[in-house]
This record gives sequence, structure tokens and C-alpha cells, in this order.
Amino acid sequence: MDGAARNGERSEEEPVRVTAEYEGMPGDIARGRELARAFLARVRAAQVLPVSDRAVELVQLVVSELLTNACKYAPGPSLVDLELAEDRVEVTVWDSEPRLPVPETADPGRVGRHGLEIVMAVCQSFEVHRAPVGKRMRAAVRLADDRSGTAASGHPA
Repeated sequence: MDGAARNGERSEEEPVRVTAEYEGMPGDIARGRELARAFLARVRAAQVLPVSDRAVELVQLVVSELLTNACKYAPGPSLVDLELAEDRVEVTVWDSEPRLPVPETADPGRVGRHGLEIVMAVCQSFEVHRAPVGKRMRAAVRLADDRSGTAASGHPA
């Protein structure tokens, strides 16, 4: 890798973005997790940014939860987009359902429907916007744990 790439400038060969389409079929969530794992493996191999093991796990979890919601509640296809942005990866999931998700009040006795709570707890940021068709959910996960022992989510490990 040349000096420019090490100093924060990215060359065209470095993996900075990947997008995949899903149809709500069995196995889509596993394929989404593999997309995230492979993308971050390429980021690590290119030495673009340091990527902690925890970040790899969190990005897979976020993709899994957001894609599960898309498959479960939205008719038709969905898109997953992973993009490097400074010190984080931004996970964007588009689906065809225009209703925006609303986090439920924490309830340890509730079975299921904790996905949005989980995403909001582990991400640096989370936002949802209506699109011309459906909506886009975007979550950012920091790629490296900081030196103070704070996890990639910003919460104590």
C-alpha cells in the first residue's frame, strides 16, 4: 500500500462500498451476515482501517436485525448497503414498507421484537427516513474499539 492510502486517502482498489439485493427468501439473513463479514474481511486485508473483532460481530448483528425486519414486515425486495465512512461502517437497509419502525419500551419479559432496541444499543447512530418507495434505515458502527476499554458502540465493554 502506498503512503497516500495509509494517510487516509483511498485508492480505487480498496473496498469502500458493497450493495446486495434480497427477496425475502429463506437464507437471506445468513447471506446478509456473510456480505458484512466478507466486506469487513476485505477492509482488513486492504488495511484501509483497523477493524476490531467486536466491530465485525456488531456489523453482522445490525445487518441481521435490520434485514430480518425488512423480510418480516415489508413485501417485496430489500437492499443492504455497507459503506466505509471515516472510522465506521454505515449499514443501510432499504425496504418497501413505508411505515417507520418504532422502538418498543424495554420489556425483558417480551419474547421477540427486540431487534430495533438491539440496533440502537450497539450503534454509534441510527436513523430512519421515508424514501419515495418504502424507507431507509441507516446505522453506523465504529470499526475500532478505543483504547479506554469502551466498546465500538460507545458503551462500556
